[in-house]
Amino acid sequence: MISRRRLSTGPLHQLGLIIARNDSGIRSLQDLQGKTFAFVDPSSASGHLFPEAGLEQAGHDPKTLFSRVIFSGSHDASILAVENRKVDAAAVADRILASAVHNGQVKQQDFHVVWTSPDIPESPMVWRKGLDPELQAKLRNAFAAIKDVPWGDQGMLDGFQPTSDAAYDVVRDTAKVLDLDLRRLK
Repeated sequence: MISRRRLSTGPLHQLGLIIARNDSGIRSLQDLQGKTFAFVDPSSASGHLFPEAGLEQAGHDPKTLFSRVIFSGSHDASILAVENRKVDAAAVADRILASAVHNGQVKQQDFHVVWTSPDIPESPMVWRKGLDPELQAKLRNAFAAIKDVPWGDQGMLDGFQPTSDAAYDVVRDTAKVLDLDLRRLK
């Protein structure tokens, strides 16, 4: 099994963040009480699942913590919703915030990171058991050789590297906190 590697955030992971405007006075999860909030999408790891689990693990019920919750549809939309004061805070992926800053859409100094998730592993590329070892080596080398390919709003794809099933234990642990059956998610 191999996993994507991107220049902007390191080899095998991304982070979910909860951000607020610097001038909002929001500095902690407790400060989110009664505020408006944007998640990205119900199935987004960094823009919903990990932040929601993080809130629950910190003793906050996301269903009662906020005065209003929306799903913005994209990380960029959530960032801009905070920037334009449409919501008080939002859950977003670190690399997409970094890309928005890099591209001049927003200024880093306008935001405060209220919470950071544990490392979220990337989506793996896998092959079937019993695949010829020589073909596995060729595939591994070909994927590792991929360099500097634009990858949507995620930055630049910078090859793939080996990973293991254990790297995804954090996903299973997060699913347990949220009482999710990962086999039923699509």
